[in-house]
Amino acid sequence: PAVTSPCKILKCNSEFWAATSGAHHLGTEEAPEFCTALRAYAHCTRRTARTCRGDLAYHSAVHGIDDLMVQHNCSKDGPTSQPRLRTLPPGDSQERSDSPEICHYEKSFHKHSAAPNYTHCGLFGDPHLRTFTDTFQTCKVQGAWPLIDNNYLNVQVTNTPVLPGSTATATSKLTIIFKSFQECVDQKVYQAEMDELPAAFADGSKNGGDKHGANSLKITEKVSGQHIEIQAKYIGTTIVVRQVGRYLTFAVRMPEEVVNAVEDRDSQGLYLCLRGCPLNQQIDFQTIRSAQATEGRARRKGPSLPAPPEAFTYETATAKCREKLPVEDLYFQSCVFDLLTTGDVNFMLAAYYAFEDVKMLHSNKDKLHLYERTRDLAPGNMAPSGSPPALWVALLCLSQCWLCLL
Repeated sequence: PAVTSPCKILKCNSEFWAATSGAHHLGTEEAPEFCTALRAYAHCTRRTARTCRGDLAYHSAVHGIDDLMVQHNCSKDGPTSQPRLRTLPPGDSQERSDSPEICHYEKSFHKHSAAPNYTHCGLFGDPHLRTFTDTFQTCKVQGAWPLIDNNYLNVQVTNTPVLPGSTATATSKLTIIFKSFQECVDQKVYQAEMDELPAAFADGSKNGGDKHGANSLKITEKVSGQHIEIQAKYIGTTIVVRQVGRYLTFAVRMPEEVVNAVEDRDSQGLYLCLRGCPLNQQIDFQTIRSAQATEGRARRKGPSLPAPPEAFTYETATAKCREKLPVEDLYFQSCVFDLLTTGDVNFMLAAYYAFEDVKMLHSNKDKLHLYERTRDLAPGNMAPSGSPPALWVALLCLSQCWLCLL
């Protein structure tokens, strides 16, 4: 069954945006109307507080309301009806293109130095994580987890079980918070859920707000309801979000300087794109896949999983994945793993599009493919490209021999 969030913070955000469109053009005589809308916004967030406790967008809205109350000298007591204020006049920031230099990362941060080094992180499927350091992990991470948390933005994903009682999870919700930055952008929140991939921020806007460099942050819809791209030029960052089947995929290209822009490095232990998944959340990819190849779905060790809508054998899964992923790298292996675990052919497409995003976003074209690291290799070493990992083949042979002896 589809997962629907009881948190209605997006509705509160949209109502406030609708009530205050053009508020920055109001004269002082209309300031009370803005305060009235702000109190209504606060009242709306209080109504949904219990169901939104773990939602980043909710906490962002609460802090934003407090700040606006102080800035506009608004009283917390008073009317809370929502007046419709005047609409944005022609020539508003939605159409501005003359952003200041500080709002263009490469021009401002690296005017007199070498070009920045860009890194990539991606999350897709059941779920598979490629970190900024090109490590590849398959994780459980059920529930809400932070992908990115630095001085400029926060990204949080929520993963839910694919089938009732299954350990297979996939991303059902994504929240991205772009923090207010100098004269470039106001704080903006983007939130996507299953069957809802908006082409705008939570407040209905498509750029960075009312500041002079607002167009240094933009959302572009590539395929309606399936593929959006967010360009944050002021931090040199590109984000791609897709809905493939019922679930979401995430990919980002970000300069190392931005990746490492954190005030307290010790507090970044759960920042998945930088540190990877905790050990107790990682899945032993090799062992499970070897068991899948030799024993089949019906003979897995441990608790049996519910039968998926379409049961793949190891042979049919590899044949299906080879249609879109001819190179037997970790994206191919992830595809096979997901088809065997979920039976959902959309996971093949998720792996395919994840690799397409790598081709677009990764700065080192020699490192697009990743091959399986073995337990004998130190971090950073990879198996030779173009062939399946030797250890996997050896494990497969040994497990077949062991079954024969039994």
